[in-house]
Amino acid sequence: MSDHDHDHEQPHEHDGERWKHDGVRVIPGTQLDANTAQTPGMDRKAAINFARVGAQKLWAGTVTIHANAKTGAHHHGHLESVIYVVKGRARMRWGDHLEFTAEAGPGDFIYVPPYVPHQEINASPTEALECVLCRSDGQAVAINLDIEPVEKPEQVLWVDPTHPQGGV
Repeated sequence: MSDHDHDHEQPHEHDGERWKHDGVRVIPGTQLDANTAQTPGMDRKAAINFARVGAQKLWAGTVTIHANAKTGAHHHGHLESVIYVVKGRARMRWGDHLEFTAEAGPGDFIYVPPYVPHQEINASPTEALECVLCRSDGQAVAINLDIEPVEKPEQVLWVDPTHPQGGV
């Protein structure tokens, strides 16, 4: 290993000034950036990405879906996504014809694998759905799809492979 390999592991006397501007960043919730890939029916705002903080391997921000609204069908290319529901009730539909569905509420996490066609729906007719979103790359990929959804999707209950009886 060269000395360069250890730059982030071992402090040096001159690191204090470098870390001042290249260390931890706090992004106020009032200063999120709406100039990011958008999908009809949702408002995405970036907090962490390459342009804002130099993030190389992740993107993080917020998503708001208005009461009784839904997004268009889309996927995020090669990216993995994690959605954390802060407020409201999320109904997810996914599949080639959005034929599967599941719901999540405050405190729940949703995982969306790469290339999975999906749609977020606000299941509440009166309350906004507010979520935090993280993706596995610094780019904001959103590929909108023209999908004819099935009329009645199949409800899918998640079973953790390590807890096949539902965590009992």
